[in-house]
Amino acid sequence: QVQVVESGGGLVQAGGSLRLSCAASGVTTGVNTMAWYRQAPGNQREVVATFTYDDKTDYADSVRGRFTISGDKGKNTVYLQMNSLKPEDTGVFYCRAGFTHSTNWIRGYWGQGTLVTVSS
Repeated sequence: QVQVVESGGGLVQAGGSLRLSCAASGVTTGVNTMAWYRQAPGNQREVVATFTYDDKTDYADSVRGRFTISGDKGKNTVYLQMNSLKPEDTGVFYCRAGFTHSTNWIRGYWGQGTLVTVSS
C-alpha cells in the first residue's frame, strides 16, 4: 500500500503564488509517476501536471507557463509551484502517485487533497 500526503494549500490573492508538496510512502516499489489534479466546485477532477521518473513533465493547457512541477525520485516527492494564480484555479488539489504505462495509469494512489483558494 502507498500513502500519499499533500501540503501547502491556502488562500492567496489573484496574481500570487503557492507551492504544493506531495510525498508518497509505504510500498513505493514500482512507482514511476506522480501527478497533480484539481477539482473545482461542481466540476470533475482534472489533471493539472504530471511528472514521470524519466524526468518528463506535462501540463494542462490552462496552467502551462504558470505552473511548474518538479520531483525528487529518491524521496518519492513532487512539488507544484503555482505562479500568477487566477480565481479559476480555485479548487481542491489532489496528488496521485503510482505506476503508469504509455501514459495510462495501471495503479494509482490518491492523497486526501489540499484546498487552494484564489481571491479576486
